[in-house]
Amino acid sequence: MSNSRAQIILRASGIGKQVTTGTTELTILSDVSFEVRGGEAVAIVGVSGSGKSTLLGLLAGLDTPSTGAVGIDGHDLYALDEDGRAALRGQMVGFVFQSFQLLPAMTALENVMLPLELAGWAEAAAPARAMLARVGLAERLHHYPKQLSGGEQQRVAIARAFVTRPKLLFADEPTGNLDAATGGQVIDLLFELNRESGTTLLLVTHDEAITGRCDRVLHLAAGRLQA
Repeated sequence: MSNSRAQIILRASGIGKQVTTGTTELTILSDVSFEVRGGEAVAIVGVSGSGKSTLLGLLAGLDTPSTGAVGIDGHDLYALDEDGRAALRGQMVGFVFQSFQLLPAMTALENVMLPLELAGWAEAAAPARAMLARVGLAERLHHYPKQLSGGEQQRVAIARAFVTRPKLLFADEPTGNLDAATGGQVIDLLFELNRESGTTLLLVTHDEAITGRCDRVLHLAAGRLQA
């Protein structure tokens, strides 16, 4: 479980997000601050519309906050330009989404090879094959996403997320599109790989089976963290 002496790998400081629709300014997040230490598994929970997915996008540098700062492994995310943030994500961050986000024109193997190729690995096929075997899909390497079940697609997505050995993994409702039994298998796999690789997990979820296995749970309500 978490080590209180482990270094802080993620720091959110006063994160705020406002959007303007017509003449109305809507506050999605307000003054969100917390720290995550290396090796922790942290769940973010809250009702729909509480700002969970928006927060995850801001922490990953996929969107820009209105106020505040995010630090990943000592790097000030928003002091970097868009290319710099993308490079940092490529080096340190993995993603698992509710909707799998696999590229439909690529096979399972090609989807898992992609982050390795983008990160400049000279040999992408062998580690991608090994990771797909680890998630139980050694016989599905050359299948396209549409030829795979939802659970198999999410396993490919998990293999893709872990193949670069990221320091930090963001998961947004990773079981949201799966039935309970398949979701349970995917969660087992996620936590097993997390243990094996020493990755830090930050998950947005409604799934109590996930929150019960995390070191900490952060509650978000109306855009604010609850004490």
